[in-house]
Amino acid sequence: MTQPKRFAPPPIDKLPEDIRTRILAVQEKSGFVPNVFLSLAYRPDEFRAFFAYHDALMEKDGGLTKAEREMIVVATSAANQCQYCVIAHGAILRIRAKNPLIADQIAVNYRKADITARERAMLDFAMKVSRSAEEVSEDDFAALAAHGFSDDDAWDIATISAFFALSNRMANVTAMRPNDEFYLMGRLPKA
Repeated sequence: MTQPKRFAPPPIDKLPEDIRTRILAVQEKSGFVPNVFLSLAYRPDEFRAFFAYHDALMEKDGGLTKAEREMIVVATSAANQCQYCVIAHGAILRIRAKNPLIADQIAVNYRKADITARERAMLDFAMKVSRSAEEVSEDDFAALAAHGFSDDDAWDIATISAFFALSNRMANVTAMRPNDEFYLMGRLPKA
């Protein structure tokens, strides 16, 4: 991907040490540098805040599995027309769910995807938070509770939806494109 010239980050070797170390660690683990790291490195303080919040939401233990967290990202990012997040988090979802079909199903129409009633209730709430949060009511929390979600789970669904609304908008403003590597991840079993 060619980074947009308007918001081009400095070269990796010119970034602050902590950011450079994180980017190189991601590259070591995945074999490439996801473009989100390069784009957000344009503003180092915001990079740090973004990834600290991202990690707090996406990497913790709780009532939502890591795959369910990725489902929220894929569904809401599709609604927000964020190509980067649908493709990148779709790859992560395929891997975490161990299901090569699920990300595409959720991105196109989660209501027809091969998911459980519990997951659909979660995504219904996530979409409402993402698209019309002002309409969230006690009925929405009751619907989640009927599927076994706690208040903490509802908080997590809401914060993931809200955080990725920010991410989706910045990815679109910066014309962030998904790395080619994301398209095939999790689609075929590893050799």
